[in-house]
Amino acid sequence: MATPWLALLAGPLSYGIAAPALILDDVARATRTDEQAAAAGVTAFGWGIALGTPLLAALLARSGVRAVLTVSAVLLGAGTLLLVLVPSVPALVAGAAVQALGSAGLTVTAMKLADSARQMGVVTASLAVVGATGPLTGALVADLFSWQAALALPLLAVLAVPAACRGTTSPDAAPASFDPLGMVLLSLLVTAAVLIPHRPLVAAPVTVALLLALVAWIKIRPEGFLPAVVARNGRFLAACASAFVLGVVNFALLYAAPDLLREHAGWDGTRSGLVLLAPYLLGGFCSGFLVAASVRVPRRVAAAALLVTGAAASLLAAVTTAVPLLLAAMTLGSLAAATGQGALALQATGVVAASRRAEALGLFNLAYLLSVAFGPAIAVTLAHPAA
Repeated sequence: MATPWLALLAGPLSYGIAAPALILDDVARATRTDEQAAAAGVTAFGWGIALGTPLLAALLARSGVRAVLTVSAVLLGAGTLLLVLVPSVPALVAGAAVQALGSAGLTVTAMKLADSARQMGVVTASLAVVGATGPLTGALVADLFSWQAALALPLLAVLAVPAACRGTTSPDAAPASFDPLGMVLLSLLVTAAVLIPHRPLVAAPVTVALLLALVAWIKIRPEGFLPAVVARNGRFLAACASAFVLGVVNFALLYAAPDLLREHAGWDGTRSGLVLLAPYLLGGFCSGFLVAASVRVPRRVAAAALLVTGAAASLLAAVTTAVPLLLAAMTLGSLAAATGQGALALQATGVVAASRRAEALGLFNLAYLLSVAFGPAIAVTLAHPAA
């Protein structure tokens, strides 16, 4: 499949994450609530892409590209319609979740169809570049049309579906018998994990209990919904954990940026969105080259460099009030996360059998995209602790 179509198939997912960043106040006014409640839509989107990625990756492994594209496009369209037509918080949460399920399916398919490090770099760079322009694009679309139109931007990905269908592939392997309990346990685990930033005292113990139950079930059903050969692979798990950490740093900085710039520079949302284009576009564009180059660097060196860069970004943002240094922190966060998503995905899928690549991609992206539920929630909570 041509590389530009892969970028279009994957990139608009980031609009669901980034486009609301500067319009949460508009959403809050329209739904007669506060910004924390409005941010529940972003959390729901994070839940949807985190859960939808392994579910639709399993469908991809079993049924092939065309089935996943069809299901994903229907989910994306249905969720967008709900967001656009019903201006209320429950509809916002439900619509964002359904929309995200579809976006996740299209993105994991794009990553599966990427047949080289260069194409993988373009796919992940498209996610980062769209994320960089997302806050400003969302604000401009909201000003020109409505906040619902801004939340509908992920629907742009369906434009690439016909081209992706022409590059359909057969399933990776003959499917094993369906494992409903494994699917339910993973779904509940993702749901509980997403709720940790909002209800930590309840959600954290439930998450641990579900994780232990899922580990026990994998021992009983090693060829089930969560294959033991993937879930027990230490290198795979290390890549997933690193991607999650980098994602949390990046998305927290993305949502903290408007408040930080308002506090330290007195800038409004539109000006902040314009200024933030520079660090996030720089991080996104550079990541495409770095992902392609990462295959020539030892795995541990690449992973360590990414984690150090992410740590430097969070530390710099926490201790400085100088705008140039804040922008530098955001550049580092974007660069580490976007490069990490591509480079670590190549590492994660490179240590499992080819027949398990789709499922491994799904689980890896689950780890990375789960950070979408944590980063914005952390940023909003820190900015509005008494809300």
